[in-house]
Amino acid sequence: MNVRERTEENEYKLLSPLAAKSREAQREKTEDDCEFRTRFQRDRDRIIHSKSFRRLKHKTQVYIISGDHYRTRMTHSLEVAQIGRTIARSLRLNEDLTEAIALGHDVGHTAFGHAGEAALDKLVGHFAHNEQSLRVVKYLEKGGKGLNLTKETMDGIVHHSGKTLPFTMEGKIVHWADRIAYLCHDFDDSLRADFLKPASLPKLVMEKIGVDTSKMITAMVSDMIVYSEKTGDIGFSPDMDGAIHVFREFMFENVYHSERLARERKQAVFVLQKLYEYFLQNPDQMPLEFQQRQTEWGLEQTVVDYVAGITDSYAVQLFNDIYMPPIGVMVK
Repeated sequence: MNVRERTEENEYKLLSPLAAKSREAQREKTEDDCEFRTRFQRDRDRIIHSKSFRRLKHKTQVYIISGDHYRTRMTHSLEVAQIGRTIARSLRLNEDLTEAIALGHDVGHTAFGHAGEAALDKLVGHFAHNEQSLRVVKYLEKGGKGLNLTKETMDGIVHHSGKTLPFTMEGKIVHWADRIAYLCHDFDDSLRADFLKPASLPKLVMEKIGVDTSKMITAMVSDMIVYSEKTGDIGFSPDMDGAIHVFREFMFENVYHSERLARERKQAVFVLQKLYEYFLQNPDQMPLEFQQRQTEWGLEQTVVDYVAGITDSYAVQLFNDIYMPPIGVMVK
């Protein structure tokens, strides 16, 4: 019995009957198993080593103009993974699958946060970052070969947001851990930016969840663990669910859709719109690997894939290179 097989055996001995078992995981393309890592562990490693995951460090979470300590898509994904693993371990579910889904859930997100997502959605008629995340890991990574992740991981990635819940308990954990992370950490960033004050939170949120970021996370995670263990499914108690709903509405109204960030959102939309239009008219200016995908995916989808993948800083650089005249020093 090798290391992987021993780990697989321990999953049946130690994990809940509701947990996903790595030995039963399926890939679309069959391949030999690793001697040391389970299939879910390999999913996690493939995501961490992917180009799309590395790009998350230069993609906005909320604040486009920010300092050293504001969240990025990468730090958000790491925080979702930490929250998810805490819940999974407490409920004796599969931590490796939870972590893989959490780390991969946003790899298809655009630059400039949800403003970028909204820009592409308006341009092409439909664009959702969770669907693009699935597309990235399934088709675009590794030069178009994809990562060949397990169906359990891919299902958790595509259903981390939206109305359809994942079919695994681990996927459901990430679905809610994502919400816990972005609400609490975006609130924390808003305090740091002097955008909000703790006392500005609705009374119900302060009473049920709190005002200190760390304690807010603890309150929601604790509620989920206790309630999920009691019900046999992943979720919050009715009281906590109601408070989180109020918290989310507050954040959308006062941060995500706020007038104070309207100028940044407008600038971000304009940059992505102009880049999309440019590459649609000049596809030969995209990297060669994207040019070669036009036959399979069509011009519009290929341009969407390229523009959706670039980072905030590279988007601005491309925009300047394409549309802004060079300014040099005049020599007499």
